[in-house]
Amino acid sequence: MKQVLSWLNDSLEEFLMVISLILMTVIMGIQVFSRYVLGASLSWSEELTRYIFVWAGFLSVSYCTKKCISIKIEQFVAMFPRRGKAVFKLVNHTFELIFFFYLMPFAVKYLMSAVESGQVSPACRIPMYYVQAAPLVSFLLVALRIMQRWYIELQVIRTGQEEPGKRAAEEKTGKREVD
Repeated sequence: MKQVLSWLNDSLEEFLMVISLILMTVIMGIQVFSRYVLGASLSWSEELTRYIFVWAGFLSVSYCTKKCISIKIEQFVAMFPRRGKAVFKLVNHTFELIFFFYLMPFAVKYLMSAVESGQVSPACRIPMYYVQAAPLVSFLLVALRIMQRWYIELQVIRTGQEEPGKRAAEEKTGKREVD
């Protein structure tokens, strides 16, 4: 069980985004083959690919949060010592969490409107709430990942040492952050 949770923590978003990319590629490959070789276009392929793309896009927000990939001014943050960087990141994560908590009720309303309407997609007949659940799931994952980042930054502030596991990752890539 511990290995499964560890894998989910480490690889959930990456796995789902890779599966999404593979599915989109296969579906569109089938569409191209059908259209140009068989002379018959599929009615469902573009719609399903679009919905998979929506899910992959929202999952990428959680992935970027987990990896601390965001728009920020790196030169400004790099001027601080290790603990200063951690404090800056902690404040940044707090604003991010507030923003996503602000967005969650809107995502719930968006999802509930789809559930109440009973709308289904035109070609695939998929209930639209499957597609419209993507923002809410993403925002919940992002909130979880931000709380994980909080824990890491609080450890750095408390101990003054770098993130756990960061040195091993830097040794693998050959990159080392200079304080």
